Amino acid sequence: MNDYQLTAIGHIQSPYKQKFAIPRQPRLVPEAKARLIFSEQFNREEFVRGLDEFSHLWLLFRFHETADKGYSAMVRPPRLGGNERKGVFATRATFRPNAIGMSAVKLDAIEYKQGQLSLLLSGIDLLDGTPILDIKPYLPYSDAMPDATAGFADTRPETDMLVEFSEQALEFIKTQRQYPDLKTFITNVLKQDPRPAYKKQTPGEQSFGMTLYSYNIRWQVSGSNNTVLSVEYR
Repeated sequence: MNDYQLTAIGHIQSPYKQKFAIPRQPRLVPEAKARLIFSEQFNREEFVRGLDEFSHLWLLFRFHETADKGYSAMVRPPRLGGNERKGVFATRATFRPNAIGMSAVKLDAIEYKQGQLSLLLSGIDLLDGTPILDIKPYLPYSDAMPDATAGFADTRPETDMLVEFSEQALEFIKTQRQYPDLKTFITNVLKQDPRPAYKKQTPGEQSFGMTLYSYNIRWQVSGSNNTVLSVEYR
């Protein structure tokens, strides 16, 4: 095999501060907003001239938190409950030979402020700090194939999870001003049921925590009901 050296063109500032609770595909949670910060070498408006003519982008990135953990020929896709093995190249698993991922996201704006070039994105599924290797415009006439089939992942993942908020959580969300869609964002993340597959088979109440933006969020699962117990500053 030939070896190649890649240079990141920038990195993602994301509300997802840990892998847990990140949607397993892009655009499942439209309220997930992020910023792509260009590195010094590519921090010039010339690199993105004309990009604002496109509504969506392909991001090629590196699974930086799992890259050093190696890869497996066979993996257990969450869509199959973690009970069935598939070849890694038949999945979008993070443990890949070159640890490269791709994600189609919405471009909200291009921003150049105080000498820093960045892209404002939404519907992202990337961990905070993810290195971006390349950007390509999304072409509907070529990239969208309505007649395509997708095997075991042929339909959008849906759950019957319901989400409620405690009084404390609602009060906190109301008082914060930075993220007006925070309640909807949390709701849509939890509706994806981010629990590991084996946890979904565990009876009784379960408690979990995650970090979104600068907030620690605790919730409890009982059957198909999620109750957000608290939202607090980290």
